[in-house]
Amino acid sequence: MTSASSLGVESADRRPRPSDPPGTPGAPGPFGRLGAWSATHTRSVFVLWVIVVAVLGAFAPKVESALSGAGWQADGSQSVAVRQIAQQHFGGNASSAIEIVVHADRPVDDPAVRHVIAQAETMVRADPRVAAVVPPQPGATISPDGRTAIVLAGAKADPNAMVRAADDLKGPLAGLSGHGVTVHATGASVLWSDFNTANHNAMMHSEILSWPVTMIILVLAFGSLVAAGLPLLLTMAGLGASAGSLVLLTHLTPVSIWAMNFAMMFALALGIDYALFMVMRFRGARASRGRGTVAAVVETMDTAGKAVALSGATVLVSLSAVMLVPSPAFRSMAGGIMLAVAFVLAATLTLLPAVLAKLGHRVDAVSLPWAKTGEHRSPRFAAWGERLWRRPVAYGAASLVVLLALAAPVIGLRTAMPSIAVLPNDASARAGYTAVQHAFGPGAPGTLQIAVPTAAADEAAGIARHTPGVAAVVPPQAATDHSGWSMIQAVPKVDPSDPKLSGTVHTLRAELPHGSLVGGAAVENLDLQHLLTSRTPLVIGVVLGLGFLLLLIALQAPLIAAFGTAASLLSTGAAFGTARLIFQDGHGAGLLGFTSQGFLDGWAPVFFFAMIFAIAMDYTVFLLASAKEHYERGRDVKDAMVGAMAHSGRVIFAAAAVMVAVFFTFAVSGPLPPKEMGIVLGVAVLLDAVLVRLILLPVLLRLAGHAAWWSPSWLRRVLPSVRFSHD
Repeated sequence: MTSASSLGVESADRRPRPSDPPGTPGAPGPFGRLGAWSATHTRSVFVLWVIVVAVLGAFAPKVESALSGAGWQADGSQSVAVRQIAQQHFGGNASSAIEIVVHADRPVDDPAVRHVIAQAETMVRADPRVAAVVPPQPGATISPDGRTAIVLAGAKADPNAMVRAADDLKGPLAGLSGHGVTVHATGASVLWSDFNTANHNAMMHSEILSWPVTMIILVLAFGSLVAAGLPLLLTMAGLGASAGSLVLLTHLTPVSIWAMNFAMMFALALGIDYALFMVMRFRGARASRGRGTVAAVVETMDTAGKAVALSGATVLVSLSAVMLVPSPAFRSMAGGIMLAVAFVLAATLTLLPAVLAKLGHRVDAVSLPWAKTGEHRSPRFAAWGERLWRRPVAYGAASLVVLLALAAPVIGLRTAMPSIAVLPNDASARAGYTAVQHAFGPGAPGTLQIAVPTAAADEAAGIARHTPGVAAVVPPQAATDHSGWSMIQAVPKVDPSDPKLSGTVHTLRAELPHGSLVGGAAVENLDLQHLLTSRTPLVIGVVLGLGFLLLLIALQAPLIAAFGTAASLLSTGAAFGTARLIFQDGHGAGLLGFTSQGFLDGWAPVFFFAMIFAIAMDYTVFLLASAKEHYERGRDVKDAMVGAMAHSGRVIFAAAAVMVAVFFTFAVSGPLPPKEMGIVLGVAVLLDAVLVRLILLPVLLRLAGHAAWWSPSWLRRVLPSVRFSHD
């Protein structure tokens, strides 16, 4: 049997050894044994992670070019079917086609203008992703005043490849401008190209701003430069591996570029959370119990490591619910974040214990002069816990009132897909969009495409002409490949982002002949919005149900598991209520530098709910796992509540401070979507950490007393045994 000295045990007391068989009093559990193995096989762990990061990281530089830029669609919808029909049977004249808008200060039949148009046609025709190129047609794609013309570059490739084509073509096309002629590429593919570029640049800028703030908070939280660097180690390892994995995943299915953006953010946030919890516990185990390095690692993994694993499982489960939305962009974003979380979690449970074992007391190296590096129990948060214990109703009621007041505006929350206004004014898609509206009317950028069986084409065209919301109808065009399809172009009267367009589409779908399909870029947005609205209750229900189940397994107590789930829901509701006041009603819009769209972007409720709930449950697991650990030791409800605050309050506060700083930097980004993300997530973390985890949930523990930890005997027989106390 391994000797006590070889474990680094510095006291004469008999302490559990990693080699003790399961069942021995105080013997390490599975996570403790994993920590012991990592601590005693540091070279193997380091070599393994170097190989993983090196192999997968070799693919990481290709991530931006490999990931897709489209996928914002409702699979199985009419609009997606119309796009596929248009691409296959109508020369690529689909919603993903690229439109080249040429505007001149003189008629477009002027020789100099015709030369520019010919150059544009030659440029796009040379791109292998472009199908048929349709020159400007009088009465259709030449404006009534004769000064604006549209060249249509049909889509020969899938929507993701067409976004890449837009990336490549929009710059050279704009270069043809001059001498009174302007050339802009526009259309859905160019819009997503500009949208992804603007958001990617904004997120990179925000992350650069957040790093110095993050480092300052980490140094203050850890009190040591060496310890403060550990979260960055986890983040770099997790990001390098996940970025390479995303590139490899693109060989199986398209992955949205947003997956990497969100993965970077989540990897940093969770890497900091997990490292804080683990390192604080490791330092406390060494200092308070006189344990050696390996024994301290074992205790850390048996307690904090177990909580981190359950927290990671909760995050993964919450994000997996987004997979219920049949949209490639949503599924790939959720998958990308889950991949990053999985790698960060693996690094936390294997690489971090090995690093801690190697560092030992040197984890406190380069400490701040005033830092108490060995302190695990925070006197300030212990005093706060005592105050909550004495006056639970007053503090709990105040917290609840604030949360309910902020959550109340959710009742009037409206959502829609982003309008063209989210793009910078100088973006190619927006400039072309504006030129088309000025020349052809407000609804021209959102022209509807009606795919109809040829036998019913004339009837369908007549119905479309008499539909109140339709301004003009182009005569039916039969497919040249004798597929039996005809295509009708119908120009609506309103801007594509106008809510009235939805009524027009609904009327057409109800009145057109059987077999007719209504699509177009604007309709794809409407179908996606309808899908998101219909799936939101399901996603929320699944997230809440699975979150409660995981807490129940972890805590073995139905009442406190229900409290934790409900509290997370409350802070999430308060964040969305605040989002409605800011982004829908426009309060503070001038300060944040944006113009309100009158709604919240349609993808926010589903995706942000899963993200917020995952983060909230992260803190819930840390707090309640610590409370359960104290309760298991002496069945003292006061010690459980106050002890949890003393041991996890500082970690929750520091981790939340980092997250809030990171998320709020996105509020200063240029485009609107990163602002929404930064404000919603930042407010959610702030409210959850301050009002829920540090006030409301401890108060609920206080008021529930022993009932919080009660579990019926039949449930204890069904659930696996999970304990957080180490000895």
